[in-house]
Amino acid sequence: MKQILETNGLVCPFPLVEAKDAIGQLSAGDELVINFDCTQATEAIPQWAAENGYPVTHFDRTGDASWTITVQKA
Repeated sequence: MKQILETNGLVCPFPLVEAKDAIGQLSAGDELVINFDCTQATEAIPQWAAENGYPVTHFDRTGDASWTITVQKA
């Protein structure tokens, strides 16, 4: 299952805070697609994923200042 989390317009650290809450509600193997436009989250979200053993299955820039990242719950 994929869940999409829209955090565009939220300033850091809120995209990461929202991602932590959202992934807690997922089952193992599910994916969380996080759309964000906070530059600091380009480092904070992958670092959080790595520290928690969540594989990043997709990470792409979608605009001048917007990104999408997909994190799988282990």
